[in-house]
Amino acid sequence: MERFDPGQLKFDDSGLIPAIVQDVANGQVLTLAYMNAESLRLTMETGLTHFYSRSRKRIWQKGEESGHIQRVHEIFFDCDEDALLVKAEQVVAACHTGHRSCFYRRLHPSPDVPEELARQQFDPEAVYGGSLAIVLQIFEVIKDRKANPKADSYVSGLFAKGQDQILKKVGEEAAEVVVASKNGGAGEIIYEVADLWFHTLVLLGYHGIAPQEVARELRKRYGKKSKADYR
Repeated sequence: MERFDPGQLKFDDSGLIPAIVQDVANGQVLTLAYMNAESLRLTMETGLTHFYSRSRKRIWQKGEESGHIQRVHEIFFDCDEDALLVKAEQVVAACHTGHRSCFYRRLHPSPDVPEELARQQFDPEAVYGGSLAIVLQIFEVIKDRKANPKADSYVSGLFAKGQDQILKKVGEEAAEVVVASKNGGAGEIIYEVADLWFHTLVLLGYHGIAPQEVARELRKRYGKKSKADYR
């Protein structure tokens, strides 16, 4: 296949080209941003998305402040050679609001789609009751710390110490939940359950199991007569 010269791309009069970023894992559209020739070159050389900010008039790397970087897998261009599609691995969230995708609000509902279903399709936070979306965001960070260890990261330290240390922490946090429940204070219970959930997420990350798999198991059990009847 003949190698395409990025110089053949059609940048607009301002020297910019729109770049759609898509989650390489599930196809979700994450954001729309703009690149100039230099930010495209940096993106291709570093494997991390770089864009040109029209408001700040400068090149910036996605996640340079938040740490929510995008690791590039592939870059496509359209038939007119005036738009890019970047398939990337998103760390935590693409949107500055904390949402996974910048496209989390629906402008026009379809009359054929029930409101509840439409919200689930277009607003992931609605599925998890708003604040519970943080569980998936935290898990994204945990996966990143496992794949890309950081010296000052507590999570990376747990992974480095291995399964036994992770299991020890889960056991300790479970015991603290029991104590908190005995004490009866809501604030203490919430605090300790948060610790338990966090370390359980680390355990899932150790085994490469996503929280969605646990959710699917709960969904299978819900409403069924069995030893795990959750009705």
